[in-house]
Amino acid sequence: MKRNFLLVAILSLFAVASVSAQKAASFSGHWELDTTQSKLGDRARFDAMTMDVAQTAKDIKVDTKTTRPARTNAAATAPNPNTPNPTGAAGGMGRGFGGGGDTNFTYTLDGKESTTEVEGPMGPMPVKLTGQLAAGKLNLSNVRTFNGPNGEVSLTSKETWSLSPDGKTLTVSRESTSPRGTNTMELVFVKK
Repeated sequence: MKRNFLLVAILSLFAVASVSAQKAASFSGHWELDTTQSKLGDRARFDAMTMDVAQTAKDIKVDTKTTRPARTNAAATAPNPNTPNPTGAAGGMGRGFGGGGDTNFTYTLDGKESTTEVEGPMGPMPVKLTGQLAAGKLNLSNVRTFNGPNGEVSLTSKETWSLSPDGKTLTVSRESTSPRGTNTMELVFVKK
């Protein structure tokens, strides 16, 4: 009887420790993209990307910076007036959306939607943010909606973040949907 009680007590401690370890996943830190390990897809147009992440028990702030290759001709740098850019940068929707862009978002971690604004091609644009931390993984989504020349346009990005066991590698599986279609990529970041 004592042996069974001891076995149950030990298993309970392991279960509590496992749940605590999953809840304790911290994505905070300065992260740099490793392009050699990442699967970027055809639409990714950047040389480098960094993320500064600050996580609390209630929310996570993600500040992303992207370095882009120089455009090679005047036609490539001229904005297409029929393709609004939600990031406010020249060059159409692909820049800053499917390939990632400079953003500064704060997501709550309770799964509830919050709204913020970013500067768009035609003024402030609402962005709906949702974040949830569960089973050691972070699920983030943002939806940007604006009125373009051809009507309302929605851009959606869904990400699943997971950490390596040592906490030094962050893998972000991203699916981006726009009027141009769906783009998926796997971004691998190294903690610096």
